[in-house]
Amino acid sequence: MSSTDRPAGAELTPRQIVQELDRYIIGQDAAKKSVAIALRNRWRRLQVPAGLREEIMPNNIILIGPTGVGKTEIARRLARLAGAPFIKVEASKFTEVGYVGRDVESIIRDLTEVAVTMVKTERREEVDGKARQMAEERILDLLLPRGRRQQQPADTEEQQPERPAEVAEEQSTREKFRERLRAGHLEARMVELDVPAANGPLMQVIGPMSLDDMGVNLQDMFGSLMPKKMKRRRMSVAEARTVLSNEEAQKLIDQEAAIREAVQRVENSGIVFIDEIDKIAGAKAQGAGPDVSREGVQRDLLPIVEGSNVNTKYGMVKTDHVLFIASGAFHVAKPSDLIPELQGRFPIRVELNSLTQEDFVKILTLPQNALIKQYAALVATEGLDLEFQDEAIREIARVAADVNEQVENIGARRLHTILTTLLEEILFNAPDEMPQRHIVITQARVQERLSSIVRNRDMSRYIL
Repeated sequence: MSSTDRPAGAELTPRQIVQELDRYIIGQDAAKKSVAIALRNRWRRLQVPAGLREEIMPNNIILIGPTGVGKTEIARRLARLAGAPFIKVEASKFTEVGYVGRDVESIIRDLTEVAVTMVKTERREEVDGKARQMAEERILDLLLPRGRRQQQPADTEEQQPERPAEVAEEQSTREKFRERLRAGHLEARMVELDVPAANGPLMQVIGPMSLDDMGVNLQDMFGSLMPKKMKRRRMSVAEARTVLSNEEAQKLIDQEAAIREAVQRVENSGIVFIDEIDKIAGAKAQGAGPDVSREGVQRDLLPIVEGSNVNTKYGMVKTDHVLFIASGAFHVAKPSDLIPELQGRFPIRVELNSLTQEDFVKILTLPQNALIKQYAALVATEGLDLEFQDEAIREIARVAADVNEQVENIGARRLHTILTTLLEEILFNAPDEMPQRHIVITQARVQERLSSIVRNRDMSRYIL
């Protein structure tokens, strides 16, 4: 098995995957367990003998739960952990074939674009050292006058050979300039460079579909017929280094091999997160209206999830082994309202729990990207030290749980609104009118700032 067939992060066991997810997501153990098994199974499939490997299909997952409980975050962190191509789409944004809007095959085309960018970025990092060396040589060519032989017209019958002393002097000058360049003394020096001219927008001529949606790459079709237009730009050496490094890196990267690897990654380790899938479920529509195309979208989605070939500008991409994770609140509709064929393609269903007061306390403090740590880092840029007492954190969690219960349950997103309201004065007055450098958020301060809003149900509906 080649390295391109092996998904990144494959060395992690399911328990290790859950431990990594625990660093960012509080609770939802059942969902973490399901996605960890699904991710590990992708690596296990690639260890199976080739004859059986193609027969093992991924177990797609539906995450069921209210907004703000971590459904999207679980999928996003999982993809980042695996180093896999990942895309999040909203089911409600797609339309049945024949309606104006995006068709479901664009999901795979976008996923392939993500994979191509990912692979080219990795290849770019691999050749970065050599590309910067080559860019340095080109910058020296721009900074130094050309040799006597190069200055002579090309059509002269006899060119006088350069003397060894002239060659040695030119080489010595070049090395001095190289030292100054590496020391950063020439960064502001201006040079002139030919760069590709920006292309104008392509004309859209075929209804609502773009050429990318049709899997057409005009650059490949007409690249040899229409050479790139170049324009001369004046820029600093620092800017020229970036431009030239990118140009040299593009020459060093095997573009075709990068595209092949990207397609293999999509086919073997791609993850598609379909949010709001409950919006395309529901009772059968009777007559005209926006509900008419719901079942049509499901039927268009079915072959992509089942496994089919999608035409992209990088070639055909098979979706047989792409992992699909769907999610929805399912307040009105139920998973059983989806068409039976689509239900069968999402065999694993996990219900996520609503967040409790204790969960909010953990969300505020434990994850690496905890909200309290984020706000402390933000005000630290103004030279302020923000400290939350434990009682204050518990009071914030209690308010969040109460408002979610009384107004609308938006999960952990409620913490954003509450903290923004709580810290509004500090964020506004810093640094102009903040005499004290050390600010302590106490339970009394939280109650003083939020209690009147929480008591007034109408006010809390609009503010919190």
